[in-house]
Amino acid sequence: MSFQAYLDTIEDKTGHTPRELLAVAEAKGITAGSKAGDVVTWLADDYGLGRGHSMALWHVIKNGPQISSKHVGTTGAHRDASDTLWLDGKATRPTPA
Repeated sequence: MSFQAYLDTIEDKTGHTPRELLAVAEAKGITAGSKAGDVVTWLADDYGLGRGHSMALWHVIKNGPQISSKHVGTTGAHRDASDTLWLDGKATRPTPA
């Protein structure tokens, strides 16, 4: 599953866009300096999300929307269309050119 697919599934399961969840994390005191386990616990307790989805959001909390370009343009299971993740929800994501 690609990073973007993880974020899209998080949105489906929580009803919140990744950007909205970043604001919730900040309000809870979860920042780039927090531990990944804090994110895993929060998302499991509040939304029933598993470790894989939690780690995808943890990556965004820690590193922002940029991801490694090593899977961009590949045909593997972890391929992403871009090295920049869309955080504002599936409905507003631009269609790739």
